[in-house]
Amino acid sequence: MLSEEEKEELKAELVQLEDEITTLRQVLSAKERHLVEIKQKLGMNLMNELKQNFSKSWHDMQTTTAYKKTHETLSHAGQKATAAFSNVGTAISKKFGDMSYSIRHSISMPAMRNSPTFKSFEERVETTVTSLKTKVGGTNPNGGSFEEVLSSTAHASAQSLAGGSWRTKEEELQC
Repeated sequence: MLSEEEKEELKAELVQLEDEITTLRQVLSAKERHLVEIKQKLGMNLMNELKQNFSKSWHDMQTTTAYKKTHETLSHAGQKATAAFSNVGTAISKKFGDMSYSIRHSISMPAMRNSPTFKSFEERVETTVTSLKTKVGGTNPNGGSFEEVLSSTAHASAQSLAGGSWRTKEEELQC
């Protein structure tokens, strides 16, 4: 337990410390205001300070050994990937070029056009087109709905591709 005299001394010291703290806060506040005024006169603001801090941090990071090693590794990997993609692109372009030449050459050959396969394909396409023309705007008074035309054309194509028999125009109209 403290005596009355010790309590009075501690209370006096407490009041003195509180006064000093208040004075220090006032001095600090005045100094902070003065700092802001100087920065404004120099054209410095929060954004400029943030930019400077960021630039310094970025520079500090780039000078670390870990960053340099990572940058070197990723750069090397990027070069390898670029070379690989370039090689793949060149190979694909060459293949398409070869295919294009092959297709042009094959189509321009009279023997290809006169082959049984080409003639059969040509006849199937012609039959399908004729069937569509007939159903859409032909002899059927309703003209056929879009769904009916698609359904019957798909059915006819499936039969012709499977080697099935050809239907007559009357059968096609009944679909």
